[in-house]
Amino acid sequence: MEANNGEGKSCICCLVDDGSVESHRYYLARRTVLEMLRDRGYDIPDSEIDCSLQEFRSTYGQKPDLERIRVSASLLSDPSQKILVVFCGTDKINVRIARGIRNQITGKEELSWPTRVILILQSEILPQARKEVEQFPCKVEFFQITDLLINITKHVLKPKHEILTPEEKEKILNKYSLEDKQMPRMLQSDAIARYYGLEKGQVVKVIYSGEITGSHVTYRCVV
Repeated sequence: MEANNGEGKSCICCLVDDGSVESHRYYLARRTVLEMLRDRGYDIPDSEIDCSLQEFRSTYGQKPDLERIRVSASLLSDPSQKILVVFCGTDKINVRIARGIRNQITGKEELSWPTRVILILQSEILPQARKEVEQFPCKVEFFQITDLLINITKHVLKPKHEILTPEEKEKILNKYSLEDKQMPRMLQSDAIARYYGLEKGQVVKVIYSGEITGSHVTYRCVV
């Protein structure tokens, strides 16, 4: 392979990422988390999402400190509703580590806890540790870091999803004379439901658009 000869041809070496795989994984996962939080209605600055890999490494290094890359945000519609995203290490999450996470978040002051916590795992969480986490005084969600390396909502084959407000849901039910149980279902464990942090009973408008299938809309109720 020839190096740049001045004619606009550049060496393929310039396309090689010479940074750590570890920092690249954290960068991708954190960017998806930021996009996910914005899609849920949290206040996320453009500068955070638009941060490049080089800028991320310049700020956090090749081996990022997990406490520094945490994300904390408030809902735009209700700033009292706060969320905290915690990146966990590569060890299995046992009771000791779960208690350590609890202490790191707010210590003993439960009044200052966020409304929600998202734990980004890189290994399994043991059953007793999961029970420990269930005692946290807030809702806790779990994501594997490998599930966040890409944003599933940006996949070209994924239809567009819109979350209906309670008022919009009521209009749809009245329009079609339906009850929740009569609507097509979406499991709460579905990847899209987890991305948006949906609760049971919420309704999602699914918009399909394609050359073969054409454009059409369906509604799904989370169960």
